Parts: sequence; C-alpha cells; structure tokens
Amino acid sequence: MKKPTLLDAVGGLPTLHRVHKLFYDKVYAHYWLKLFFEGHDQVAIENRQTSFMAEKMGGDGDYMGKDIKTAHETMYVTQELFEVRRVLLDESIREAGVADELRERWLKIDGAFMKAIVKDSLESFTSTSWPYKKHIIIPKPER
Repeated sequence: MKKPTLLDAVGGLPTLHRVHKLFYDKVYAHYWLKLFFEGHDQVAIENRQTSFMAEKMGGDGDYMGKDIKTAHETMYVTQELFEVRRVLLDESIREAGVADELRERWLKIDGAFMKAIVKDSLESFTSTSWPYKKHIIIPKPER
C-alpha cells in the first residue's frame, strides 16, 4: 500500500492549482514582484509551479521545467524579495483552506529553495553569472 504523500494530504492537484491561482494573482498585482513576470503568461507559470510542487510533495514526477537554480540564475532576487513572495504564498495557502500543519510543511519545502534563488549581493551576482546572459535586476520601486 502506498504511503500518503503531502500532496495527498493537502488535497492533491486541485488544491495546488487553487493555491497557485491565488498566489500568482497576488504576485501579478504586487508592485515589485509583478515586474519579474512581465511578458510571461500567468496560467503557464501557475501550471509549471503546480507541477514542480506536486513533484516536491511526493507526487509523480512530471515536472518538465528547468531546475530551480537554472530557472533563477539570471534574476537578482534579494532576501527581502524572497520574504515578500513567501508572505503571499502563506496567505494563499491559508485562503485555500489548507490546515496549518500542512501549510507549515508546504512552506518548509518552499523555503528549502531559498539558497538556490536568493543572491548574496548585487556585486557577487553580476560577477559570477554568465556575461552573455541578460541579468534581470529590478530594484525595489517606490510606492
């Protein structure tokens, strides 16, 4: 008998889709985060994130996107920006009705990718990434 996964416990793909719809609605409306997604189809991003997290939560491995480090290597993501994103994800998981214990497990998995996404400094980011790749550097806008 198959051991239940976190994916099963949260309600499967329907719950992940619901959370990611709520989450990306917030991201695409956020004064700073939305700037990283200009020109990118929201539904495609939602579906990719759902597939990625489903795999990380123990579901069948059908994620076909880039690994997390490669997907974010040209983006200058600060600790502050990562935390803003995390707050929106937490809100979205709560709004979808996921139990607190499961929400905490979800956020722990999500937080495990911080080291692969967050850059230490602008100087280290620009000096260690490939010079022929376009750097995405979006300073925090004034509100």
